[in-house]
Amino acid sequence: MGFNEKVYDLLKKIPKGKLSTYKILAEKLNTKAYRAVGNVLNKNTNAPYVPCHRIINSNGFIGGYSKGVKKKVELLRKEGVEVKNNKIDLKRYLFRF
Repeated sequence: MGFNEKVYDLLKKIPKGKLSTYKILAEKLNTKAYRAVGNVLNKNTNAPYVPCHRIINSNGFIGGYSKGVKKKVELLRKEGVEVKNNKIDLKRYLFRF
């Protein structure tokens, strides 16, 4: 299984209403290639089956999204995640593998 598939498989384990970070995802894959994880997510063509909108920055900010930040916020809110000023309360919503 290649790196991309490993990223997608892990990502699918994050439940609705929960979020993780690029860093946590990379560390779970035993790498520090946080940007590589972001690049894989940016190329995801299987949304929403592979829910890359559930990955945010380690500081709680939304981060990027291939369909735009506005769409990412919309998807997160539909899942019950509270977003204030493009930031998420990590204590409330963070998922660790």
